[in-house]
Amino acid sequence: PHLVFNNAGVGAGGLVWENSVKDWEWVLGVNLWGVVHGVRLFTPMMLAAAKADPAWRGHIINTASMAGLLAAPNMGIYNVSKHAVVSLSETLYQDLSLVTDQIGASVLCPFFVPTGINQSHRNRPGDLPAEKPTKSQLIGQAMSDKAVGSGKVTASEVAQKVFDAAAQGQFYIYSHPKALASVQTRMEDVMMGRNPTDPFAAKPELGAQLRAALRAD
Repeated sequence: PHLVFNNAGVGAGGLVWENSVKDWEWVLGVNLWGVVHGVRLFTPMMLAAAKADPAWRGHIINTASMAGLLAAPNMGIYNVSKHAVVSLSETLYQDLSLVTDQIGASVLCPFFVPTGINQSHRNRPGDLPAEKPTKSQLIGQAMSDKAVGSGKVTASEVAQKVFDAAAQGQFYIYSHPKALASVQTRMEDVMMGRNPTDPFAAKPELGAQLRAALRAD
């Protein structure tokens, strides 16, 4: 099939009320609007190609994140952007199914992969400058550096998973399926009306360290 990859992402951490408007504009501009524009521009071209040739096949893969299925603390903008991409992708899948059998869609939800996304501020445009980082943002950057840097699944391995999934028409693509246990817990919270489960329940010492660091004067 002919493949379209809407794959661009930047990260920003910190307590959600401490992010500036420019932080929001930068992250949503890349993570969400990049995918929006890709879908808007390429889908009509793919539909036209499919209409002209009954044998033509296409597939659109949007990169979200496990953050699009969870709501980890201290990384609100990123979570919002990736949840939006998951929703956009699910809707795209359903919309395509209404009008064609020749084009499919998938959403990629990687966990921590050593790609350099934790250093995405190096690509931040000059017209959306960052303000002096807050304590929570510095802590978030340190946590991101450690998590991304310790990733064991490589980008090339994830890419192969994507190609395999697209060939099989699989919608949800995961780099770390074991992380789905946390997604299940979140869905159970939603279905049962429970308050959100502590994301550090399995490692309470990490939660204690983060709370202590944020509450320290």
